[in-house]
Amino acid sequence: MKRLPPAPALFPALRQQQRQRRLRAAAACIMAFMAATPGAAWAQSVSLQGMLGSKALLIIDGGAPKVLSPGQSSQGVKLVSVSAADSLAVVEFDGGQRHTLRVGASPAHVGGAAAGQGAASGSRVVLTADGQGHFFSQGSINNKPVQFLIDTGASLITLGQAEADQIGLDYKTGRLVGIATANGSAKAYMTKIDQVRIGDVSVYNVDAVIAEHAMPAVLLGNSFLTRFNMQRTGDQMTLTKR
Repeated sequence: MKRLPPAPALFPALRQQQRQRRLRAAAACIMAFMAATPGAAWAQSVSLQGMLGSKALLIIDGGAPKVLSPGQSSQGVKLVSVSAADSLAVVEFDGGQRHTLRVGASPAHVGGAAAGQGAASGSRVVLTADGQGHFFSQGSINNKPVQFLIDTGASLITLGQAEADQIGLDYKTGRLVGIATANGSAKAYMTKIDQVRIGDVSVYNVDAVIAEHAMPAVLLGNSFLTRFNMQRTGDQMTLTKR
């Protein structure tokens, strides 16, 4: 009969086996979580750096530029379409969230720090002008992604009815007003937006006007901008929350 070692000699080996089993179980749980929630813990950003005919030059998560054709994907970002004449590209992140990118505009974000994903705790945003000197930025209204255009000549945040309907704004309970446009006067609705987010900064209870006519972007007017200190240096604008 094989003699067993003294009892104290069994304990270190037993403890080692138990530790190994716990480590294997923990690793299995982590792998199962990662498989079930791809990309949930990592934010992604993508910016449009240029157009090459029907292809787009994208920078993903600050990495090396990548040239993609419509339908191609890289690092969980799919190029859906391009418009070389307008310097625009539409991309789709894993999970189906789409963003319209403009050459030179701020990056679009998705993931743990995504625009349109809950509250934001930042206080500063830096924007870069496009080739025409306009400041576009991806952001969100009530956690729904939109594209903003900084407009210091607009008194309020202004968006068209089609986009307001698309993001689910209940604007028709607001006050009906008349506004002046390039084509004459038009009807519009005054309302308040619960949350407006740009970059990592959120502002709450912001006055807005919903116009009848379609607009290429949401005008980020002074009802939002006056809550910031604005500083422009060259082609960059810095917004610092008051």
